[in-house]
Amino acid sequence: MTKYLISFPSPAMQVAPEDLPAVSDASHAVVQEARDAGVWVFGGGIDDSIPPVRVNADGSVSAGTYPQTAELDGGYSVLELPTYDDALLWAAKFAEACRCAQEVRAFHYDPLS
Repeated sequence: MTKYLISFPSPAMQVAPEDLPAVSDASHAVVQEARDAGVWVFGGGIDDSIPPVRVNADGSVSAGTYPQTAELDGGYSVLELPTYDDALLWAAKFAEACRCAQEVRAFHYDPLS
């Protein structure tokens, strides 16, 4: 089966502060549904309080990121699903729960992952 990344950038979620608990509960319900269905691999949000670094090929650490990933933030879920259409159905569940559009991307198949 293919692993799919379902995600959204932080600015996409335009939710009033008083609605955040409901959004959190709804998204946790979708996560639990994915766990119960046996398709959940991993998920979470980027912790903006920890600055990103780059670990170079020689093991040295550089502050910052690649320029094209400087604004990587938001929420991410990885699900292992039989079809792309299944990924779109799960993305729709997350979109409803989080009240924002979700991006869907497929990982290349790797038998060891």
